[in-house]
Amino acid sequence: MKRIHDIAATIIRNLRIEEYLVNLGMKTHKGMRPHDIVVLLKIICSDKNWLSKDLAASLYISNSEISESLNRSMIAKLISPDKRVVFKTALYNFIEHGLTFVFPAEPGQVVKGIPTAHSAPILKEFFVADEQYVWASPNGKVKGQLITPLYPNQVKAAQADERLYDMLALVDTIRVGKVREQKKALGLLKESFEPVYE
Repeated sequence: MKRIHDIAATIIRNLRIEEYLVNLGMKTHKGMRPHDIVVLLKIICSDKNWLSKDLAASLYISNSEISESLNRSMIAKLISPDKRVVFKTALYNFIEHGLTFVFPAEPGQVVKGIPTAHSAPILKEFFVADEQYVWASPNGKVKGQLITPLYPNQVKAAQADERLYDMLALVDTIRVGKVREQKKALGLLKESFEPVYE
């Protein structure tokens, strides 16, 4: 009974702390969302004068979702306090060590779609594989096992930005690939973060 009382007291205390922080105008971090990774990668692909509304339009995400995403990444120290510069080393480390635990993926049913992971153009020359991996798309011409994108409009965003597509395919390789495939994807991802690698 005492344990239940202690747990309840902790929950109430945490809620009061969160309410206090909100009243001070401070947002709390409730965990990264899958599309936060895409937003950060899109910023890396963009020129230095990007605007939030441009991110929203190009990623097919609302302005408010972009704002909340940047805030989460700022609290997680993946982007600078002014929310302009992605800390690429921190993001790379998160993708390398945390991605498969936080945003795992399992190949699904065979569908028509856009190639991803080791099936995507950026990796296809390095690996010979019987299975193909795809994001489902009515415009897709390749049949393969379904890999669920990090967010619903990812395919549209990737088709409009080749560099983003490459990065997301590499990220999927880390999510679903074998060790050798993951290692190659990590190397190519690091290269794609250059010339600036903070």
